[in-house]
Amino acid sequence: MPKLSERERLAELEARQRRAAQEVETARRALRGKYADIVRDLPVEAMSERIFKDLLTEAIRIGGEASFAALKAMPPASERKPTSSKSTAKGVPAASTV
Repeated sequence: MPKLSERERLAELEARQRRAAQEVETARRALRGKYADIVRDLPVEAMSERIFKDLLTEAIRIGGEASFAALKAMPPASERKPTSSKSTAKGVPAASTV
């Protein structure tokens, strides 16, 4: 086989790079499709689309295992006390002025 010129070699490398990038994208889409199939079976309608997306985004950002450990430590929603987004001063003793 004759030796390729630098230009031909570059063209071949670029073609290989495009094929590899396309293969990566195909594998990525296949994996995301598998995950989408999992989500189809979950009762996601219990949360808003924004909360769902933010939850997944943060879980991916901090890492799957860390996210899982943090969420697993939380009690089920049925066992938690409802929280209010507004804080109140009721029940908090006033600071001493003496």
